[in-house]
Amino acid sequence: MKKSILVIITLFLLVTLSGQTIYASDSEVKKVNGRWQLWVDGAPYTIKGATFGRPFTKDNIGIFMRDLRSMGVNTIRTWGTGKETQLLLDSAHANGIKVMVGIWMRHGRPGMEGDDSFDYLHDKQGMADMFNGAVESVRLYKNHPGVLFWGVGNEVTLNIATDKEKEAYGKFLETVIQAIKKEDAKHAVASVSAWTFDWKWWKEFTPSLDIYGINVYGGGANQIPDEMAKLGVDKPYVICEFGVNGEWEAKPDQNGLLVEPNDRQKYDVIAKGYHEWIASKENCLGVYVFHYGSGGDHGSVWLSMYFNNSYRPAYWATREAYTGKKPVNSIPDISEFVLPVQKKPYDEWIPVTLKLADAENDSLEISFHYNQRTGSRARKDQINPLEFRGNLQKGFEIKVPRENGLIKVYAFVKDTYNNLGIAQTSLIIDNGRGAESLIPGAKVTFPFYVYDEGKHYPYLPTGYMGDFSYLKVDGENKEQSHTGEAALKITFTGSGGWYGLAFVDPPNDWGDRAGGYNLMGATKLTFWAKATSDMVGGTFGFGMIGQDKPYYDTGKKSERFQLSTEWKKYEIDIRGMDLRCIKTGFVMYLGGIGETYSFWLDDVKFE
Repeated sequence: MKKSILVIITLFLLVTLSGQTIYASDSEVKKVNGRWQLWVDGAPYTIKGATFGRPFTKDNIGIFMRDLRSMGVNTIRTWGTGKETQLLLDSAHANGIKVMVGIWMRHGRPGMEGDDSFDYLHDKQGMADMFNGAVESVRLYKNHPGVLFWGVGNEVTLNIATDKEKEAYGKFLETVIQAIKKEDAKHAVASVSAWTFDWKWWKEFTPSLDIYGINVYGGGANQIPDEMAKLGVDKPYVICEFGVNGEWEAKPDQNGLLVEPNDRQKYDVIAKGYHEWIASKENCLGVYVFHYGSGGDHGSVWLSMYFNNSYRPAYWATREAYTGKKPVNSIPDISEFVLPVQKKPYDEWIPVTLKLADAENDSLEISFHYNQRTGSRARKDQINPLEFRGNLQKGFEIKVPRENGLIKVYAFVKDTYNNLGIAQTSLIIDNGRGAESLIPGAKVTFPFYVYDEGKHYPYLPTGYMGDFSYLKVDGENKEQSHTGEAALKITFTGSGGWYGLAFVDPPNDWGDRAGGYNLMGATKLTFWAKATSDMVGGTFGFGMIGQDKPYYDTGKKSERFQLSTEWKKYEIDIRGMDLRCIKTGFVMYLGGIGETYSFWLDDVKFE
């Protein structure tokens, strides 16, 4: 959405007796009396921020912004720009919130945030694309009053293998920042490092950076000034992600499960740590607490302010840190959650020791769930419900799920105010056959869409085969659709030959990495298709990777279909098949017909 924007430009003195200004702008960093400060619209500005990650629409974005303001948040952080950025900026500004606008820089190897593999030594076209994309983002939003400053790149050096590549990235980042400043002289520019891993490279190769960003969790925030002194860095810094110590720093319990901090620790790190480790430090411009999100996965339990729209400790702790206000209603406190230490077979009922209290004596809703920390990212993120029986007075029992090996078990306690307390422990499942080499895929609910509007891809169309140089794939084509606004358009410009396209998980994998989904219970694969010619036909189905690979499709089936020039539904019966791990969710093989043709696919799903 585009609208006219009133831009208020405040002029500053470039040099004063007491301070040194980098440049005059709507946001600038100045050294005043030997201490770096952030100034916004002519006044000192302390960042009381939150990283922002909630899916939003024009109908609910205002609700989220008002919620953030009630917590004392004055700025949010994003990691990149997209078609939703304008709406985000508009709503943030309308609610008195500014945005650290992220500009994504690609990673050199797979890491926590994705499976990218970019070459900063040789991929000149890729760097040109990133450069142009960064400048275009700045050009689009530089005059929006909601922009606080630019955040270029996130944890890039951590996810680059060699020093030569890190040096190349540091030099490339400098060219991007110089171009941004040429385009926009009104806003400061930051970049973000995992801990201080980027900082020595920035110091040597990226001198134009105004603000050093750092992602740090727990008490490490207290050590930042000492690290800056060791590196000889004289720059203002902002903590761009902060919260309780993460899984990457955790120690294992007696079963080998990495121990997650409890809810009280999650609260105290933010509510107390903000004042002791962050607000009290010279040259610290402020912090963005991680994370204003509301997922239902493993990471959301650990770090998010909401879990499936219920309040978690990070929410109330952030509010207390920024406003001094205690929670309106306390999260239920789970003081003890214990399962039997010995190994258990699946389907056995086992007792639970659960002790808890609620300050307001609210009615409580209790449930149990589990998570398995093996396999694909989707599987490791997934939290599944457990069967249970009993009550607080007589005690609870849970039914051991049909898994094998180590699992993480959760107790969820929800009160009437929508607060959710969570405790965790571990359990080893032994089904008597030993650990299987096969790691099942992430569990799903049906219908399970392989393609739906091009907005969510559990499998990505990255498996190109045959004469794919003649192949064009448009994931959100709006010329034709069976339902909704978009369909997947395939165009083949070759006159003959053949090609194949596979939707796989993880992307770009041919059986060397764990992934896929557990589709047990599905009875059919269906899809709708329409072609420009009734001569178009091919083989369609799922499953492609054989057992000669470490990670394979446990089931495969395909059939030949002749497509129509009208939308038509196609169906493959898959009853009784082994669908424990389907890494190739959809695959097609077609050939040329002597002329260019196109066809569309829509509503590809397992039912």
